[in-house]
Amino acid sequence: MSASAPRYAELQVTSYFSFLRGASSPGELFGQAKALGITALGVTDRNTLAGIVQAHLAAKEFGVRLVVGCRLDLEDAPPVLVYPTDRVAYGKLCRLLTLGKARAGRGSAACSGVIWWNGAKDCSPCWCRMSPTRSMRLYDLANLAHAQRVKTVVTNDVLFHTHDRRILQDVVTCIRHNTTIEHAGFARERHADRYLKPPPEMARLFARYPEAIDRTMEIVERCRFSLDDLAYQYPDEIEIPGQTPQQALEDLTWQGARETYGGIIPPDVETILRHELTLIGRMQYAPYFLTVHSIVREARRRDILCQGRGSAANSAVCFVLGITAIDPSRTTLLFERFISEERGEPPDIDVDFEHARREEIIQWVYDHYGRDRAALTAVVIRYRAKGALRDVGKVMGLPEDVIALLSKQIWGWSRHVEAEKFAETGIDLTDRCIRLTLDLARCLIGVPRHLSQHPGGFVLTRDRLDELVPIEPAAMDQRQIIEWDKDDIDALKFMKVDILALGMLTCMKKGLDLLAAHKGQHFTLQTIPAEDPRTYAMIRKADTIGVFQIESRAQMSMLPRLKPRTYYDLVIEVAIVRPGPIQGDMVHPYLRRREGLEEPDYPTPELEEVLKRTLGVPLFQEQVMQVAMVCADFTAAEADGLRRAMATFKNTGTVSHFQTRLLEGMTRKGYPEEFAQRIYQQLEGFGSYGFPESHAASFAILAYSSSWMKCTHPDVFLASLLNSQPMGFYAPAQLVRDARDHGIEVRPVCINSSRWDSTLEGEDDDRGCFAVRLGMSLVKGLANAHAAALVAARLRRPFASIDDLWRRAGVPQEALVRLAEADAFRPAFGLARREALWAIKGLHDEPLPLFAAAAQSRETDEPAMALVPMTDGAEVVGDYNHLGLSLRAHPVSFLREDLRQRRIVPCGTAMVLRDGKRVEAAGLVLVRQRPGSGEGVCFITLEDETGIANLVIWPDIFEKYRSIILSASMVAARGRVQREGDVVHLVTLELTDLSGLLRQVGARGGDDDPASSGLDRLSFRSRNFH
Repeated sequence: MSASAPRYAELQVTSYFSFLRGASSPGELFGQAKALGITALGVTDRNTLAGIVQAHLAAKEFGVRLVVGCRLDLEDAPPVLVYPTDRVAYGKLCRLLTLGKARAGRGSAACSGVIWWNGAKDCSPCWCRMSPTRSMRLYDLANLAHAQRVKTVVTNDVLFHTHDRRILQDVVTCIRHNTTIEHAGFARERHADRYLKPPPEMARLFARYPEAIDRTMEIVERCRFSLDDLAYQYPDEIEIPGQTPQQALEDLTWQGARETYGGIIPPDVETILRHELTLIGRMQYAPYFLTVHSIVREARRRDILCQGRGSAANSAVCFVLGITAIDPSRTTLLFERFISEERGEPPDIDVDFEHARREEIIQWVYDHYGRDRAALTAVVIRYRAKGALRDVGKVMGLPEDVIALLSKQIWGWSRHVEAEKFAETGIDLTDRCIRLTLDLARCLIGVPRHLSQHPGGFVLTRDRLDELVPIEPAAMDQRQIIEWDKDDIDALKFMKVDILALGMLTCMKKGLDLLAAHKGQHFTLQTIPAEDPRTYAMIRKADTIGVFQIESRAQMSMLPRLKPRTYYDLVIEVAIVRPGPIQGDMVHPYLRRREGLEEPDYPTPELEEVLKRTLGVPLFQEQVMQVAMVCADFTAAEADGLRRAMATFKNTGTVSHFQTRLLEGMTRKGYPEEFAQRIYQQLEGFGSYGFPESHAASFAILAYSSSWMKCTHPDVFLASLLNSQPMGFYAPAQLVRDARDHGIEVRPVCINSSRWDSTLEGEDDDRGCFAVRLGMSLVKGLANAHAAALVAARLRRPFASIDDLWRRAGVPQEALVRLAEADAFRPAFGLARREALWAIKGLHDEPLPLFAAAAQSRETDEPAMALVPMTDGAEVVGDYNHLGLSLRAHPVSFLREDLRQRRIVPCGTAMVLRDGKRVEAAGLVLVRQRPGSGEGVCFITLEDETGIANLVIWPDIFEKYRSIILSASMVAARGRVQREGDVVHLVTLELTDLSGLLRQVGARGGDDDPASSGLDRLSFRSRNFH
């Protein structure tokens, strides 16, 4: 911009963080402002500061001044633009927004020290609208302002950065108003000029009002506040009055170390602890460690199972404080992966809690620190492909069936909309409306839709948190969230404590409680027998359905090849089936060396020290950091920069930035160039995703513990898994089937025997295993309160009949219908499903004892109704529809003759055929998985009455049969058996949708029952994973 060009700041900019109002990101807005020569941008998102950190970062990146602002939409007044002039005013604005969201319509607030700018169309600002009456309107506004002695300011009220975003702006407006583009009317912006304009153009448009242009810069000069002025302070943690936090932490650390190691701390551990405590003291992080320690201590006091993981597992201090479970005397730790003085970033400790009881700890944190000093971080929910296509389709007025057909072609987590994927649907892709829908859906991907709450990331402050960032009520009761996500608080160096939920911890806690109650065996996670040979034998056979982390298809395929025999083998197993090692071509060399087919290669002793535990192959992020530090003289901060580049798996290739630095450093230290290039290529594979050893070590503990319970107490394991749903890879139907295959008796839901949770009952068998009674929690649509009322009512004596239950339990008739649909009256009263439903339909309210005799008489005297019995297939369909599983038969068993006529073999048969054999198998689609390590390969697990078949579907076959793969509930797969040791797959070449055949199950297994035909359709949903 020339020296004579006018200086202009655009002070009313709405980004897409106003959620379905703006159509451009802060980066796009500031980038365009830089290109146009605009001096400053005032970001004024509506009633929120959710995007202000991203605007702050964009302003720094492009060198354009950010004026922090907000547009307040008031209920009883025109909207106003607010700009804090200093830190105090900013705090008041945050509190005002917090108050407005928490107490809308109640109370009042004052906010001094800010510039209030009335944004009503009939007041002070000069609005630029391209219309025939624009000049006259501006003239009238200027005269009105002069008469009232109000200063005028120019704004373009920007909603998007360039004019070609206008159509996307219309789309988000229609989404917000839940209307189509055809019926939007005046809800759409009437003017197409609400994009950033260069200062000369703004000066030309407002040539008669130069003072209004100049005044934009006056406001910029007055608003000196920047987010850099925020001074975040962590709460003081005073354990003992008179002690500093550092002194308290050191006392707790040495006390914990003595207790952990029986009074004698190993010298190497003591050295590590002293190093960590010194660094923690210099960085002033002691209060943070004390906070996490107090949270874990509270969980243990409440008998809630918890365990730290992630980079914190690299800390010996965390171990002796009881936060993590990784013993530094048994594992190589890299503290710099957790805390680096050179990096200067706050630590981040993740602690998992039982998912069923985590809310207790969350509420304790709120109560302990105060709701004005504690809140969860937000998560910005952004459009993915499927959601974008649905919403744009509605805006464009496409029929619901067309929208459904289009969205079914997209994998659930996809971020892409590619027109060629939709060709096989039969939809006319040359239709302008369809093409425009696809184009706009692509533009909408990544646009924020709304704020949600982080799974458990807490921000705690010494002073008021609502003076740093606005706080708003979360969707869940008794929770509140800040308006910034984890990336925002990381950018501002706020500390975060992650209180996360893990279903397997709930499962293990329930299992350990059942072990103690029914078998008198008292264990904790720490005292479960280590390195049990029977457990590892089960793991090597990939008999791991329901087990933590090693139950996925990819993990189960690796287990027979890796053959784990020790805990550290499990650490490697957890980490090796990840995109980083796979794309870095590290898996096969490691397996060859493990089998003795190849010798490990260590060019230097220092490299051997780093890589010997993984046979010379770098598998973990910590090893990559150590290789860079040992072989190329990287500092800890540089090595962590390399690690961070590897972790940005969405941008493969970011590691290449370090190529020159790494190769030159290794060559300078005498490593052969060929070896340096090979190491770099391996590390570059982590550009997709590298797994930290500390994380794998934490997960391996639960993988082993859950495997031990499945191996030694399969009855307990099944009951605890069912009582911890939803979790894991498999649905209850597969968990129950697997347990029955292991000889566990599973009993149906019973109105007189079942509780809410599944329970153990009967006498233990020769293996010490009990029968598992399914709980009423599996009955779809039944409330916990109604089940509790039933259990309480039968405490004195069991129910004798449905009428007896009705009179004594006091639950609504609808609850009894749910139980009857689940066939829960058959075990107690011998009533079939239809008989029970018939009896329930005849119930009437009879609250007085006087009518009890009459009820008994009616029950005795009323003639029985002869109901048509359900077919065996209909019974199974009823089980699946109302319980999610069946103890009778597998649905596919009723279709076996049809499949045999099509020359389709059972899944169990297909999986024992020789390598290379061509075969066709069919079954229910249990699981679809497209792992990031698979380079587009899809894995599908089919199930029939004989077992499961594992399908491998290469990308070209996936695209050919995309519609079937994404939507069919039962398929037939024709392909070639691939056998590698104990690992068997069916490499699929053709797929056939058999969902129509599956719908016939309800009419099979007995006399054809027209009453159920078309009504008892099997409700079966597959599970999808990415």
